[in-house]
Amino acid sequence: MNHHTQNRLLQYAGFFLFIQSIILTLSPAVRERTWNVDYRLSHWLGFFTWVILVFIANKVIQKKYSEADAYIFPAAALLSGWGLLTIWRLDSYFGMRQTIWFTVSMCAFIFTIQFLPNLSFLRKYKYVFLTSGAIITALTLIFGTNPLGFGPRLWLGVSNNIYFQPSEPLKILFVIYLSAYLADRANIDLFSSPLLIPTLFVTGMALLLLIVQRDLGTASIFILIFTIFIYIATGKRRILIASVLALFTALLIGYFFISIVQIRVIGWLNPWEDPTGNSYQIIQSLLAVANGGTIGRGLGIGSPLLVPVSISDFIFSAITEETGLIGSLCLILLIWLILARGMMASLKAPDKFRRYLAAGIVAYLGIQSILIIGGNIRLLPLTGVTLPFVSYGGSSLLTSFIALFLLLNISNIEDDEPATLENPQPYTLLTGTLALGLISCALITAYWSVIRGPDLLTRTDNPRRAIADRFVPRGEIVDVNNKSINITEKIDDVYVRKYLYPALASVTGYTHPVYGQAGLEFSLDSYLRGLQGNPSSLILWDQLLYGTPPAGLDVRLSIDLSLQAKADNLLGAHHGAIILMNAETGEILVMASHPSYDPNNLDTEGEKLSNDENAPLLNRATQGLYPFGDILLPLTLAKFGDKVPSVAELQSFYNQIGLYQTPTINMPASTDEGKTRLSPLQVSLLVASLSNNGNMPSARIATAINTLEQGWIVIPALSESKSINQAEENNEAVLSFLKNGKAYWSHVSQASVDKTVVTWFIGGTLPDWKGVPLALVIALEENNIPLSQFIGDSLLSE
Repeated sequence: MNHHTQNRLLQYAGFFLFIQSIILTLSPAVRERTWNVDYRLSHWLGFFTWVILVFIANKVIQKKYSEADAYIFPAAALLSGWGLLTIWRLDSYFGMRQTIWFTVSMCAFIFTIQFLPNLSFLRKYKYVFLTSGAIITALTLIFGTNPLGFGPRLWLGVSNNIYFQPSEPLKILFVIYLSAYLADRANIDLFSSPLLIPTLFVTGMALLLLIVQRDLGTASIFILIFTIFIYIATGKRRILIASVLALFTALLIGYFFISIVQIRVIGWLNPWEDPTGNSYQIIQSLLAVANGGTIGRGLGIGSPLLVPVSISDFIFSAITEETGLIGSLCLILLIWLILARGMMASLKAPDKFRRYLAAGIVAYLGIQSILIIGGNIRLLPLTGVTLPFVSYGGSSLLTSFIALFLLLNISNIEDDEPATLENPQPYTLLTGTLALGLISCALITAYWSVIRGPDLLTRTDNPRRAIADRFVPRGEIVDVNNKSINITEKIDDVYVRKYLYPALASVTGYTHPVYGQAGLEFSLDSYLRGLQGNPSSLILWDQLLYGTPPAGLDVRLSIDLSLQAKADNLLGAHHGAIILMNAETGEILVMASHPSYDPNNLDTEGEKLSNDENAPLLNRATQGLYPFGDILLPLTLAKFGDKVPSVAELQSFYNQIGLYQTPTINMPASTDEGKTRLSPLQVSLLVASLSNNGNMPSARIATAINTLEQGWIVIPALSESKSINQAEENNEAVLSFLKNGKAYWSHVSQASVDKTVVTWFIGGTLPDWKGVPLALVIALEENNIPLSQFIGDSLLSE
């Protein structure tokens, strides 16, 4: 029965990996949406190697271990195959190396099953094995190296490009030693002398790894494994408290004396403080998990290589990005299956040695899995350990398969009765703790991928958005007459954003792989990217098939480029802002902000623009805040008439009309919490009420989107218009600002705060105007009343 179950599970695993291999082969065509691509083929070598070796191993297991657990090997085989194909997908060079290490590991696994049926030699030579492992690990203090050329020197160079990490097999040797040592001693007391030797060894090894080798992960594993063994042997919960204190002490020592540990702890506690520096790894890992969402970007279509060391330390986040929350949960379930079946083998073991050994292996595999997964998702600090069976690394993979051999051997119980279990509580607690750890990993993964994911993906330091833009056309931004402002062109099979009217860049903004997004490109991104406005079925289909959103939708602005060009020419090299608004609808016809910049040149000028003291990236029309003096005199005159209002009455009126509230508009806008400055946009809404019978409209600049099914549809206003003043009093006040028989009213004022001088011009059409009612606001960052009047007269005389 076991053979049938194991065969069937291996068939399922092989089918899963076969489908995965096919998808990886076709993924370049899916990403670029054309059959004329270079297909991925190299990973098939890894797949067929897996098939052959797993087939042979399965035959040997069925021959030698007729009663072995039928679930452990299929789960481990699937994990190793999954990891192998993931590494091939990330880097074919390391995929080839991992295939070689997989071959070595499987050959060692098959050899041990074939020729080592009895584990008694491990118990007999426990001191020899542990001492040998410790000596080899100690050699890294002298001859240690790091394949990357920097960082902790935890490896021994066997030959060119072949490295071995002794601390990996030392973990399993330590488990073997503790199992044999404790099994040979009955009724061990927590403070008895027999515990002195292993205690001194663990303390010395942990300090050696932590202080000299700067390896917090392995040091933590040694402490935890030792704790679990002592707890199982004695049943005393005090050892658990001591272990927590030991881990906390190790963390404190590492934090204050070891720079890499300090960096990882700070990155764990608050990675957002330094997202492009020391916390870059964890931030990109979280972004990868968020990018995966529920169903993933698709195999071979995500961007897991943006996470440093994704083949090893961050392979969990790499898998999650392309298979989503569903894939990560399946991975965690496979790990739990091995742990649960291993614990069952431990409880059924016929003697203490094998019971301890199975429980120790379960603890080792479980602790290491939780440490690395937890580090990837910010549940725990990064430790740099590998994910058993999955991560790149020959030493880790070989150790994992040795552990697998031991578990299968122990589970192969034919007629022997289980040894007496005097106290099952430690085993129950160990199983529950490991289950709780994996459940926590699953829940935190769900949190980052589903709950926080949408917000995280909007971060400007998320390069995955820019990568997706290379393969999916972004929607155009057009003016009120459908003249193109920002467009997307395909150059050398890659989509590139082009800005046809750079003078409007402070308003329309940019989307850039390095500098992120700004302006309307940022606030309208969901439409331009195709995530809003498209049918949900189309969005889901494209996410499933391509791992990207569908083609973006064009957005129409209320901006009139002909009027905009005139305003830009009038403002010229002067610093300031101009807003010309339809006073009835709130639609913005002109929004000028000077100085501006050319977003087509961000590659070469981006850093310079960011540091420019003239702030060309700032949209002065919506985000520039200026002292306003008595520029609102027409408004207060309409409210209070000839009466001079008190300060309290004036502030009450301002609060009533929402003067200090941030305008609701689908683009970035600012307001002054100190209530001493206003933006031109805030002023323009109030000016609009003066030319609209006292009614203040809702500001609008993005007016319509071009959908696939209905064509152009209106984007509704974000707020309702509201009455500011009675029409009769409002119109009477407006007429008092009519000058020299002109067909429009106007008012000029100046204000200054902290040496900041601004010249304001406001004006608009008269109450009896038969055409489109207009409201104009000009803010000049200089003492220049004649220029403001000239610009105002030129725009309102049209």
